[in-house]
Amino acid sequence: MTTDELVLPAYGRGCVTELVPTILGSDEPGDDAIVGPEIADAVAVVVLVLDGLGWNQLQARATVAPTLAAMAGGPITTVAPSTTATALTSICTGTPPGIHGVVGYRIDVEGEVLNALRWTTPRGDARERIVPDRFQPEPAFLGQRPVVVTMAGFEGTGFTMAHLADVRHHGWHTLPGIAVNVRQAVAAGEPFVYAYYDGIDKTAHVYGFGEHYDAELAACDRMVSDLMMSLPRGTALVITADHGLVDCTGRGLALDDSLHRHIDRQSGEARFRWLHAEPGHAHDLAAAAEACHGDNAWVRTADQILDDGWFGPVVTDAARSRLGDVALVARERWHFLDSADAPRHELAGRHGSLTADEMYVPLLTFAS
Repeated sequence: MTTDELVLPAYGRGCVTELVPTILGSDEPGDDAIVGPEIADAVAVVVLVLDGLGWNQLQARATVAPTLAAMAGGPITTVAPSTTATALTSICTGTPPGIHGVVGYRIDVEGEVLNALRWTTPRGDARERIVPDRFQPEPAFLGQRPVVVTMAGFEGTGFTMAHLADVRHHGWHTLPGIAVNVRQAVAAGEPFVYAYYDGIDKTAHVYGFGEHYDAELAACDRMVSDLMMSLPRGTALVITADHGLVDCTGRGLALDDSLHRHIDRQSGEARFRWLHAEPGHAHDLAAAAEACHGDNAWVRTADQILDDGWFGPVVTDAARSRLGDVALVARERWHFLDSADAPRHELAGRHGSLTADEMYVPLLTFAS
């Protein structure tokens, strides 16, 4: 698994989209199911998503996270792009991005770019103009209403309304609260609990993969250990992630000047940058992007991406309308700069592309 290998989502063959349908679906899981019968047949199942925990990063730090490293399981793929808004929606709905339509972090909506995590556009709060549960109509958790243990402040936000509509929120305020809230829900008889923690991702964004990252991963590992010890007998724990990360410190690239006359606007993010062409310029934009940035990115037109199934075998008209004309999908540790997508502080760890470090995530299991 090298850093510069193009890894496509393994829809139907080992992807995060399969997890919820396998656990909550009415059909008995087959021999090729993403989890074994000991998980599907458990009295209760807990799914814990650790934002940003890539398989490759975990394998390199087995001594830092001994509990996670000792769990049964292996790597699966996330979706494209390998970004939180897209992947969490795929995990919770059990559908590829081509169906649910949350096709990135910054999404073009009829010429206005929506920041999906903040649910804002340059005009501000977009919850009334771009109604979350209409923008993303697929039901979470097959239409069931499980307990969801996530940060208390997320409840009521646009993105939560888009990918976690109609669930029962049990908010946590500190890391240890995750284990407590999950244990309480299972003890109360809940057959399925979904939990989410974003600290690993946040730490990697700010600090990269140094001491802060190891400390965060170690703290998360202790929380998982506490959770395992507190779960009643007959409970299964499944841990996965939405994406891995790449340290991109000092590797930002401005678009070549020759491209700008072809570009109307940009969407996506630094490692999966969508270029929206001026009318009539799509062909010239694709050629110029390949000539200028083919060494730094996989340059693909939207049609090529759809033909190759990056967003799944089915792509709705709504999802298709949110794509640009040409995508710059960063190789190695590069990322593409855009003044409209400039963070307050330079980010070290980034994701979004289709490298092995970003695409492979763990699927780990434990049965009490």
